Amino acid sequence: MHKDIEKCIEVLATGGTILYPTDTIWGIGCDATQFDATRKVYELKQREDAKAMLVLVNSADMLSRYVEEIPAMAEEIIDVNDAPLTIIYPAGRNLARNLLSQEGAIGIRITTDPFCKELIHRYHKPLVSTSANIAGHPAPAKFSDIASAIKTKVGYTVAWRQNDHTKRKPSGILKVKLNGEIEVIRK
Repeated sequence: MHKDIEKCIEVLATGGTILYPTDTIWGIGCDATQFDATRKVYELKQREDAKAMLVLVNSADMLSRYVEEIPAMAEEIIDVNDAPLTIIYPAGRNLARNLLSQEGAIGIRITTDPFCKELIHRYHKPLVSTSANIAGHPAPAKFSDIASAIKTKVGYTVAWRQNDHTKRKPSGILKVKLNGEIEVIRK
């Protein structure tokens, strides 16, 4: 795992993309603060910029550095939630502008995966995390489901957990407004 983290940091620091396991499904990632790196992920997925991608952070403290204001309801949800959950916040900051919606919103998940937590901790920046598939195709439930078109075009593919055949699914997604209103996007 540590060798993978070192190589990921090397690739991320130069604006490259990685293919890596998360607390949900395998993801394509990059430095979430770099516009050009993020654009590479959109191109790799053959996805239009208007469709947002989510960001992974490793703690509530890190989350506060990338969101203008964390709604009180979101804090409560984070405290009681025990499953992978992405929350869409009204306004992101300090992130690549092509990650934000037209209104400035951003989806962020606090990861619980040991690999992701350590990678983000050592890299000191959040990561883009979008499903490792071409837009419009099914999200891969395990590494062997990822298309070779993705595997051959990323800067680095993490070896750790490639042989894990546990079928995983994407996170739930909630949109939480400052007034406490919640909209379920995906269960």
